Amino acid sequence: MRKPAKKAADAVTTLKAAIYIRVSTQYQVDRASLPVQREELINYAKYALDITDCVVFEDAGYSAKNTDRPDYQRMMARVRAGEFSHLLVWKIDRISRNLLDFAAMYAELKKLGIVFVSKNEQFDTSSAMGEAMLKIILVFAELERNMTSERVSAVMLSRANDGIWNGGKVPFGYAYDKDSKQFSIIEDEAQVVLHIYDLYESVKSLTTVAKSLNEKGVRSRTGKPWNPTTVRTMLTNPFYAGTYRYNYWDESSKSFTVKDKDEWVLVLDHHPAIVTPERQEIIAVMLQSKQRGWAGAGMTYQRKNIHIFAGLLKCGCCGYTMIASPDRERSDGWRPSVYKCSRQRRFGDCDNKYVSDVTLGPFALNFIANLIRASNSFGKSTSIETLEKKLLRGDMFSQVDHIERPGLEELYTHLRSGFDSLAFETRTVDAAESGAALQERDLLLSEKRRLERALNRLKSLFLYGEEAMAEKDYLVERKQLMDALEEKDARLEELEAEVASSITMSDEEFMAKASYFILSQQLQDKRFVDYEKFIRKIDPQIVKDFLNSVVTNFCIKNGLTASILFKNGLEVQFSYKAQE
Repeated sequence: MRKPAKKAADAVTTLKAAIYIRVSTQYQVDRASLPVQREELINYAKYALDITDCVVFEDAGYSAKNTDRPDYQRMMARVRAGEFSHLLVWKIDRISRNLLDFAAMYAELKKLGIVFVSKNEQFDTSSAMGEAMLKIILVFAELERNMTSERVSAVMLSRANDGIWNGGKVPFGYAYDKDSKQFSIIEDEAQVVLHIYDLYESVKSLTTVAKSLNEKGVRSRTGKPWNPTTVRTMLTNPFYAGTYRYNYWDESSKSFTVKDKDEWVLVLDHHPAIVTPERQEIIAVMLQSKQRGWAGAGMTYQRKNIHIFAGLLKCGCCGYTMIASPDRERSDGWRPSVYKCSRQRRFGDCDNKYVSDVTLGPFALNFIANLIRASNSFGKSTSIETLEKKLLRGDMFSQVDHIERPGLEELYTHLRSGFDSLAFETRTVDAAESGAALQERDLLLSEKRRLERALNRLKSLFLYGEEAMAEKDYLVERKQLMDALEEKDARLEELEAEVASSITMSDEEFMAKASYFILSQQLQDKRFVDYEKFIRKIDPQIVKDFLNSVVTNFCIKNGLTASILFKNGLEVQFSYKAQE
């Protein structure tokens, strides 16, 4: 079998160069930097590399700190199609200042058999020395960027210590005057803040407070409905007690962690307060006492029910998470869980049906068991139709008409290429990540990655699809994806994370890893999993940890499993038979 790299190289029958040029500011554009780069690189390709066929890609006014640049993305799509033999740049930092981004791009170029050339550094990667020099120069390019970032951070910390506002979103209830650099209270918004504090002290429920505000037609500054997370942020933000807090979040972390307290910058009496610090302290104690697993006055808290699918279910109608609650106890003593859309519970405007362990459990475990067995027995002669039959073996799949082709074909391709057993990117669930906010964060990050992949596929389809796509249709679909991405980013900014890090493996982590092995073996050995009997014989936490290690989410629509998204990004979607 030929490797993809050789296929891409074979696709280029003559020498052809992709020339990439970039400047990061409008000032540089006005100084004619782009025309100079373009002319010299075309000449360099012609006289130094003997290449006359060139295509120029240019990004004016874009930074190289990431790859979110339109012409860069267009160029890489055509590179992957095997159109070019060389990629030529003015300087290496024109294409990337981020070591990880460049390493990924260069690895892809090397796999495709494409030569990378930098004119100013006078090297190309067709030689071993050129490849080594490229990596060394990139390290220093990123070092320069990091040092600049550190200098900027030092200035910002100094400003914060002096009580100077470093910018950002002005909290609800306040206005900021740029000339005087002072904050003032907006009275009508301040009354809403005080109402939130009063109401929480009375009902001690974030959900009830948010629901009350929405029912009364009170809107946030953005006009969006209130939710428990935004209410909690307002109750805990020291800004409302007159304190300016800076350097609180670890911006270098992708998991939204809070820095150690000794790194915070706190400026007391920085601006007029809406509530007193003492009142915020009382609220903080109330909030802490409501947290799952909180122990106060020597008391410990034990959960009565383990909701196996909690944090793994997404509403197929509105996209919100689904919240777990215990169902009625059966005559034999079993008490399954039911899961309802959180938006329906908060705002009442989602019509999705609930789902129960009674139907979801057999479907989920038997599908995963079928997948394990199908991957173990997969051979060169196995057809995609046979694979689908193996995956849908069992009475619990009688309503399923078929598995949607894209996900099935992706799974089939994985298995044909030697995809070993489940081989999903398993992750032991950290005990500290049991909070609902972190579960929602994981789901949001996964959905964000899927939207980004969809955006890249849409660009490729518009530019190089076999059938022409109207620009209007492209722009409409792109806007929908961008709006969805912005919504996920906005929600992520609201979530607080308290992820505890540990160098050594805890007992809980060890047990979770062992649980994954034990349960996967049991599923593999059983041709049919009787969910109710199975769940009675095994610790439900083991099943919960196992599912969290292999599945990102189950999408539920009208009480049925619409899709399963696995940790490795593979999504299997189900199409159901029409109900008579």
